[in-house]
Amino acid sequence: MSVSLIVGLGNPGPRYIATRHNAGFWLVDNLAAQVQFRHEAKFQGEVCRVEQGDLKYWLLKPNTFMNHSGQAVAALANYYKIPVEQILVVHDELDFPPGKARLKQGGSDGRHNGLKNIIAHLGSKQFLRLRLGIGHPGISSEVTNYVLGSPSRDDQTAIETAMTAALEVIPLIVKGELSKAMQQLHSQT
Repeated sequence: MSVSLIVGLGNPGPRYIATRHNAGFWLVDNLAAQVQFRHEAKFQGEVCRVEQGDLKYWLLKPNTFMNHSGQAVAALANYYKIPVEQILVVHDELDFPPGKARLKQGGSDGRHNGLKNIIAHLGSKQFLRLRLGIGHPGISSEVTNYVLGSPSRDDQTAIETAMTAALEVIPLIVKGELSKAMQQLHSQT
């Protein structure tokens, strides 16, 4: 099934721009390089429409904080009648080292509060996830400070390399060629 909506997860505001938790925003910003985001109050986020040849999809960066991302995702998906299976959510992944990116359909929230909120608002787990590895601090009590901190130069370089590989497969994902996209992405990162 093709993808009609790509959502980047992150926290709004200048304080969070360079934090690991904003990896989803980073990728979506790269996708929107040729178009302009506009604030849409009814969608509680920054929205733009991408049209490149036969590829047409919406981009969304929720203006809600991470833990309330589902409000924005559900608002846009419901307004445009986008089925859950046609939504791709791009987010940071603690369980992967920087430089690794993985695509998957459905699944649990993996203790990610943004995903948990999206699942609650959509009433389904069946959306696609593009998980960008940011690494783990090693101690669970340090996770909040870690995700809200900036990556080291080496980690940032590794994350950017994974994002480049992910950006290369976005056209395949949008077309619904998930097996091909997974094979290419997973062999490169």
